[in-house]
Amino acid sequence: MKLDGVGIMVEDMAVMLRFYRDVLGFEISEGEDTANVHLVKDGTLFMLFGRSDFEQMTDQKFSYVKGFNGHYEIALSVSDYAEVDKTFSDVTAAGAKAVLEPTTQPWGQRTCYVADPEGNLIEIGSFVKGDA
Repeated sequence: MKLDGVGIMVEDMAVMLRFYRDVLGFEISEGEDTANVHLVKDGTLFMLFGRSDFEQMTDQKFSYVKGFNGHYEIALSVSDYAEVDKTFSDVTAAGAKAVLEPTTQPWGQRTCYVADPEGNLIEIGSFVKGDA
């Protein structure tokens, strides 16, 4: 088996679709009334599933975390340290919730965290220092 992609279950598809499209720049062609979104981002399949639609499809109820979700992260990389700082500033100005401001970690990565409207953690980072 090989990892094909990652999907998240969303409560409000319209809000989440706008966030991933308009704030993070994902190319999403589906309308806000869709039940699910399948797109390829940088070679990785990324999916948004409407919770109620998924529960109906599987004929099961699931439990969901409210607030910040510490169960997983979505990791996005940028070109260098300066781009981490710029991207953090841009996405928080556009509505992403700040979780961790850009910080250079002991292992050499400059990273920051934001959250989407439903509290899923998104890491933005780089291991490239860039021009000094």
